[in-house]
Amino acid sequence: MSDPALAFESITGLAAKIRAGALSPVALTEALLERIAALDGRLHAFIAVTRERALAEARAAELALRGGQDLGPLHGIPYAAKDLFDVRGVPTTAGTRLLAGNVAKEDAAVVRRLAGSGMVLVGKTYTVQFAFGGVGVNHDQGTPHNPWHSTHHVPGGSSSGSAVAVAAGLVPMALGSDTGGSVRLPAALCGTVGLKTTVGRVSRAGVYPLSFTLDSVGPLTRTVGDAALVYQALQGQDARDETTEGVQPHDVLARLEGGVRGLRLALAETLFFDDVDPEVERAVRESAGVFRSLGAQVESIKVPEAAEAMSEQKRAFAIAAEACVYNARLLDEHFDQLDPVVAHRMIGGRQLSAPDYFALHRQWAELRRRLVARLADVDALLVPTTALPAKPLAEVDRTIESYAQHNGRYLRNTAVGNILNLCGVSLPCGFTQEGLPIGLMVYAKPFQEDVALRVARAYERATEWHGRHPDLAWAAGGTRR
Repeated sequence: MSDPALAFESITGLAAKIRAGALSPVALTEALLERIAALDGRLHAFIAVTRERALAEARAAELALRGGQDLGPLHGIPYAAKDLFDVRGVPTTAGTRLLAGNVAKEDAAVVRRLAGSGMVLVGKTYTVQFAFGGVGVNHDQGTPHNPWHSTHHVPGGSSSGSAVAVAAGLVPMALGSDTGGSVRLPAALCGTVGLKTTVGRVSRAGVYPLSFTLDSVGPLTRTVGDAALVYQALQGQDARDETTEGVQPHDVLARLEGGVRGLRLALAETLFFDDVDPEVERAVRESAGVFRSLGAQVESIKVPEAAEAMSEQKRAFAIAAEACVYNARLLDEHFDQLDPVVAHRMIGGRQLSAPDYFALHRQWAELRRRLVARLADVDALLVPTTALPAKPLAEVDRTIESYAQHNGRYLRNTAVGNILNLCGVSLPCGFTQEGLPIGLMVYAKPFQEDVALRVARAYERATEWHGRHPDLAWAAGGTRR
């Protein structure tokens, strides 16, 4: 890429350059395709590069702008989609080579929405098999390389390739899905922004499912402002996803820059700070001082609902039980060909009885009701996105026991949000002594994405963490696999 700084430009910055005539959608797309070719051999973020489609969409975007048709701030901006999202003519493998022939006949609903906003799809990114894992490891197709360290560190999952692609400057935005933390967790470990939306806000039609109850769609971006722009385009009702019916879109941009003066924020002390890496805890607690300096009221509160949600042992089988329904044929006919860690965890879902499944969901509904009541006077919660930063792949994946231990620790703080139906934003709030990113998570009540984004944006504007980028000299010259 002739201008490396361009690789880490925000969507807002790129849009301004395009409208000023300093950059064309075609030139930008060609530059990012060149960067993918140069770096992805080592990063392993992309399972498929849709070069022809990308260039065709970029040319169409450029011609439309020349003709006076401006579709908004996303017009002409390249992006990638996690390999759960259907893209017409491209396999949706969901992280397994067994689905290499699962070629999509049409685009997922959100891919169509972004096309309608003028965005340019450059490819699909690797994911954990069936999106069922938090560390980002895929023993079948390979594990993306966290760009912040030359030694292979875990990227977080399951939107692993999407986080790596954004963090490495291969695209300014990538779509992810979040069932137990799969947008926020890799965003935290790779130093990007990740938005977890409330179920019902964004259509999942055309997205390979893990858990119909908990699956949500959200963007990974470089800035909170970029996440808000993309979310604004993604939300809306879709008859093919009944969870969206009756959920009216809302404007998250109107008050995005409104700051936090007068807002009530809280450090959630129950569970979220337990057994947290000291560097992570220090960085997150220091964020409270930033918010106070911006005029917010910040206190510490107990959130017993979080501990109750995670103490129910049967919860571990709930997602697996739903996943077993979607993947029954592969589990029954090709069990030994699946990623062994994923397959053995998933098959455990068949142990959950129907009465226990029903009782668990009623328990979750009650916890959600109680939490909303508890947060009546609180606008947002502040917690560590993950209990620890990225660790070396060899350490995490040394044994099945090591994998399980790390997976649980990485997922704990994010999975609580899915169970309790919160929306949330993860954004960078510091770095470890090793130079690895630390994520701050801003949780807001259900369907209050505007609040979560506004709070996160205020912190982002007051700090410089999001402006740091990894040194990728070690990744140059690799051949794409």
